[in-house]
Amino acid sequence: MNEEQLYLNFDEYIKASEPHKRERAEAWRVAIGLQAVDGLQVSEYLKQTARQHIEGEITIDEAREQIKQYYISKTQHDADDEEKSEADRVSSNITKLIGSPSFTFSGAGVMSIHRAIFEGVFKRAGTLRTYDITKKEWVLRGDTVMYGRWQDLQMALDYDIEQEKQFDYRGLSMSEVVEHIAKFISGIWQSHPFREGNTRTTAIFAIKYLKSIGFECNNDMFEQHSWYFRNALVRANYKNVAKGINQDYSFLNKFFRNLLMGENNDLKNRYMLINPPEEWKQPSTTGQAPYKYPTSTLQVQDKLNTDNPNVIRLVQVVGEKELSVKEIMDRLGLKDRKNILNLYLTPSMKEGYIRQLYPQSPRHPRQKYLLTVKGMALYSEQNLLPNNLKK
Repeated sequence: MNEEQLYLNFDEYIKASEPHKRERAEAWRVAIGLQAVDGLQVSEYLKQTARQHIEGEITIDEAREQIKQYYISKTQHDADDEEKSEADRVSSNITKLIGSPSFTFSGAGVMSIHRAIFEGVFKRAGTLRTYDITKKEWVLRGDTVMYGRWQDLQMALDYDIEQEKQFDYRGLSMSEVVEHIAKFISGIWQSHPFREGNTRTTAIFAIKYLKSIGFECNNDMFEQHSWYFRNALVRANYKNVAKGINQDYSFLNKFFRNLLMGENNDLKNRYMLINPPEEWKQPSTTGQAPYKYPTSTLQVQDKLNTDNPNVIRLVQVVGEKELSVKEIMDRLGLKDRKNILNLYLTPSMKEGYIRQLYPQSPRHPRQKYLLTVKGMALYSEQNLLPNNLKK
């Protein structure tokens, strides 16, 4: 592969570039990779435009406008122009969305993500569907998942998100955290609230939500395994009692364990096929129990724990509480506010263990700090929670 090809694939930006270029390149790679869930591929023009944005030559809004005008002004049309146009415009919209720090955790927020992704592509972007749907799935040998009734979509979204808001992560191990998150994301997808673009919307919702609760993930998983992600969601939501088939979350759990715990589970679509031919079956290890949640102690420890003693100490101090800076200073026995911010709070928030109670207003007069879901998992892993709070 020559240098130009490397830059078109953004590999060099990811490996050796300055942080802001790397972040832009990562966003573009995820955005482009997600188009595979609907069998779409972006154009070479999109890749060149993305490179301009990564280099800082144009803003993301200028990139989006360039792509829009490219298809409007194009005089020679190809057979795949419509598909390329969708892939290009959606990719640029997703890149902008990933780069935005804002996130609304509500049913309306899910609709807002769909609207932002498919603005200028689907006429009814951000609007719930008004009819029931079925989709023949390859992985189900032509059968379909039972998606939500269109009359219940708003209620289902609001219910799932309200349940997640109320869910208490305290006392859970990292494996249990991952299992719960996988089921929550699966439930959002099962509603299939929109006419089109549900998996891409669910993926971006997952990325934004995970970041909001403290997980700074390498989202290349969504770029490299977008089709697996979709098929895993299908298997997690498919049940056919007559055929002896139950919902199977194991495939989706593998995806999220790789994403959140740094594991290296083998993600192959053929393993998920209902009644696969013998050569497609997932290998089993003789003498071991069937796969449930693979563990890799070293990898989990590296992903969950931190080697910064100040972060660990702050997690211990905050625990189940919501503390102000002054309260943290008192509990740590320290008097220098600047040191507390620079040595304790800033790295703890950067690593995703601590969050602000009012993140949209950092200087809020009643600002306090509390553990994220990731922080709670670390707190639990260190056996710091009282026994009556452990699940």
